[in-house]
Amino acid sequence: MFSLEKISIGVQTALNNSLPAFWALMAQFAIVGVLVISLFAVLGLVLVFMERKVSAYMQIRLGPNRVGYKGTAQTLADTLKLLVKEGLIPDGADKFLFRLAPYVVMISAMLLMAPIPFSRNFQIWDINIGVLYISAISSMAVIGILMAGWSSNNKYSLLGAMRSGAQIVSYELSAGLSVLSIVILSGSLQLSEIIQSQENGWWLFKGHIPAVIAFVIFIIAVTAETNRAPFDLAEAESELTAGFHTEYSGMRFALFFLAEYANIFIVCAIGATLFLGGWMPFHVGSWSAFNQIMDYIPGSIWFFGKTFLLIFVIMWFRWTFPRLRIDQLLNLEWKYLLPIGLINLLLITVMAILGWHF
Repeated sequence: MFSLEKISIGVQTALNNSLPAFWALMAQFAIVGVLVISLFAVLGLVLVFMERKVSAYMQIRLGPNRVGYKGTAQTLADTLKLLVKEGLIPDGADKFLFRLAPYVVMISAMLLMAPIPFSRNFQIWDINIGVLYISAISSMAVIGILMAGWSSNNKYSLLGAMRSGAQIVSYELSAGLSVLSIVILSGSLQLSEIIQSQENGWWLFKGHIPAVIAFVIFIIAVTAETNRAPFDLAEAESELTAGFHTEYSGMRFALFFLAEYANIFIVCAIGATLFLGGWMPFHVGSWSAFNQIMDYIPGSIWFFGKTFLLIFVIMWFRWTFPRLRIDQLLNLEWKYLLPIGLINLLLITVMAILGWHF
């Protein structure tokens, strides 16, 4: 049966047998770097095409259907356009920070890939404080956004960056409380151990109603953190042209664009890992026959299936809810989601202490 774990072990064994320890480690680093960059490139193509088709389906239209088979090559054509398009820097801009900003956003997205388990024993870094690492690194992206808005010397860019900063910092609190709920239930910050704790059922189901509330808050919060509609105030076209990346073009704009979709994949992968068991198949208690049938499906298929299901939900939001005003957006967080999240965290703590979960 196909297994990413076997491939990983095979490559590691081959490198250790053919190279000295130091160069084998360097070769592993190089392979991981190439794989992450390749994954990001493929995700950019797939998710943009998926968004266009999902949007078209929900609006009862066709979407891209000319370039390539049923429009599948449309995103390749768009990528080629961005590659050859000239990158301009406005007069009066801080050129160093203007150039640096997209790389800060992109690098922070790449660093977040490290602790995510794609399958059993298949992750870049199984760090024992994986949840804390994700929370810390995810806060870096807002620095790049603020940097881009300020350095552009454009009032629309600056307003978009300030909105994005306020939005991300605010909704990180609710997302963090939701993540803490699963940490309390599983008793670990290590993502591999959190997945193992869901061997007899996913936390979304084992944690009763408080876990469902935490999941709903998490989905709302990460939608806002990634500047997705209906929380796309940082890029509100009708108000701010394109927000913090108004002045960007060519490959610098492409990096922002790619980082947005990479971040959508990452937050959905984290949600699937914490609430839906990650690569763990769907198991029900002591139903051994049912559980064995579920085990025949490779863990990587489970992981990507759950992740893309959550991505579809976030895309669904875009065509379901109207864009909020900035005051409504902040009211939703500070007056509703944060108090509900705090009370819900207290309930989950009591439930974990008393052992009321499955």
